[in-house]
Amino acid sequence: MTAISADVVVLDIEGTTSAAGFILGDLYDYARPRLDEVLGRDDDAVRAARADAIAETGLDADATDAEVAEALRGLMASDVKSTPLKTLQGIIWAEGFAAGEIHSQFFEDVPPRLHAWHEAGIRLAVYSSGSVASQVPWFRHAPQGDLTPLVEDFFDTVSAGPKKESGSYDRIAAALGVEPSHALFLTDHPDEVAAALAAGWQVVALDRAGEPWHGADFASPSVSSFNEIELSR
Repeated sequence: MTAISADVVVLDIEGTTSAAGFILGDLYDYARPRLDEVLGRDDDAVRAARADAIAETGLDADATDAEVAEALRGLMASDVKSTPLKTLQGIIWAEGFAAGEIHSQFFEDVPPRLHAWHEAGIRLAVYSSGSVASQVPWFRHAPQGDLTPLVEDFFDTVSAGPKKESGSYDRIAAALGVEPSHALFLTDHPDEVAAALAAGWQVVALDRAGEPWHGADFASPSVSSFNEIELSR
């Protein structure tokens, strides 16, 4: 058991609260064929993401929607944490959740611990490379029930910055009004562990069997389940 005193817990999603394979499988499969359609929409957020995607992938400025979509599918195949891709995926996934065509997934240990921590007065937030537009329905459509009432705020690489840079954790701490030393970050990625520690945060790594970073060399304490974390304020 790892005992931690914290006012705020910030959660990564992929590999931490939820299986990476589910996200890279079911959700990516849902988004791939829908990229062409969403890129053609007359929408400010889509237009901005499209322009950013063109710049990021080196396409010509007059690239067609089909060409941009194919370049984005290439990023998905390599699991590149691309901000414009995450924005477009978030739009697609939010609509899929609302239509009941896709559903989220959480490790069984996660929802009960989130409820217990919330009831104990510990604040909860989320920080994922996936857009906030995809994070919110992910928590809202949990098989165990709507988890969004437990979460105070959501952060992504647009609102906070890259997850492997310590400055991103400075911005999150400032937005939440918490001293870094009173904040706890839960993640499965060694580089994110290092970045949060450099920002003065407390960190516990999730080392779950079957996940991409299982058995990695973490610079923080590690656990295999939320049940191994004893939190207090």
